[in-house]
Amino acid sequence: MLNQTLLETPLKNDHIGRGARMVSFAGWTMPLHYAGGILAEHHHTRSGASVFDTSHMSQFRITGSGSASGLDRLMARSTESQPPGTCRYNFLMNAAGGIRDDLVVYRMAEQEYLIVGNAGTHRSDLAWIQDSLPDAVKVRDESMETGKIDLQGPESAEVLNLAGLKPATLPAYFRWRRLTLFGENVLISRTGYTGELGFEVYVPWVRTPEIWERLLENPGVQPAGLGARDTLRLEAGLPLYGQDMDEDTTPLEAGFETLVDMDRSFLGREALVVQARKRFVGIRLEGRRAGRHGMAVFSEDGERIGTVTSGCFAPSLGYAVATAYIVKHSASSEGTPVLLNSRENGLPGHISKLPFYESGTARIKLL
Repeated sequence: MLNQTLLETPLKNDHIGRGARMVSFAGWTMPLHYAGGILAEHHHTRSGASVFDTSHMSQFRITGSGSASGLDRLMARSTESQPPGTCRYNFLMNAAGGIRDDLVVYRMAEQEYLIVGNAGTHRSDLAWIQDSLPDAVKVRDESMETGKIDLQGPESAEVLNLAGLKPATLPAYFRWRRLTLFGENVLISRTGYTGELGFEVYVPWVRTPEIWERLLENPGVQPAGLGARDTLRLEAGLPLYGQDMDEDTTPLEAGFETLVDMDRSFLGREALVVQARKRFVGIRLEGRRAGRHGMAVFSEDGERIGTVTSGCFAPSLGYAVATAYIVKHSASSEGTPVLLNSRENGLPGHISKLPFYESGTARIKLL
């Protein structure tokens, strides 16, 4: 039985009513999958449109004079240069150059931001931001006030079109807009975590079940849980905080060199000047058996060269994939043979470029 102290999203009863298997995740009770299973949900998202309950994610609104410059000191990417109306993937840093959390920063106005982060780091993120920003800056925790529904898949724009939102009104990639959906004023952004075209719908907490149900009235839309979300994001080469990166990992080591603004000052910048200790890579395995978090990675000659962070059978590809950190840079080149878990009888594979799945629709232009 689930621990009764777990937090619940506004959609918990709907998940149970639809036959979801509920699990504990980052302090919340969340759907792992529904009756059809993870594979069916994965394939439907790749070909149609699925809705994911992401109301568990943290949401902080930052306002007041000094918001832009204050956040700029805490983030690896500039928030001050970010135009209103945009979303930007970013990293909340510590003094050692490690990632306290990866998050999406929405610039709402000149001195107003919405920060969307991971559920597992909610309390620590909130405390860190509150303690680090100037006194004139206000930090409001809106995590339990606003529900969040992710509509993902190549048919997601058509789903919204049928709901009354013409494609021309929808936001471009990593942009947001305020729109009216089913009579409710909502914020809709387009970032995604599946590699497919998709939108995040932010709605008042109490109206979330109604919007969810209205979206599911479309016969082409199905609900999907954490299981499919994980296989989809791994195929797309997208990291999961706490598993693929943490406070002991820098953005450069995690493969985000092009996203870090090294030409300005921010917390932890000095630590990033030294050579990365490890390198984030993809691994394509030769069969369907998947590597698991924590498995050792060995070279052909039996030397341990790294550690697996994530792994799964990739339903869209027909073989297993994994991500790992390789500590021997000379062994991290694409095509390098590796063995997972054992020097002698390990799972064979080779270093692969990311993303594994390259046919996603995330960046397509809407007509």
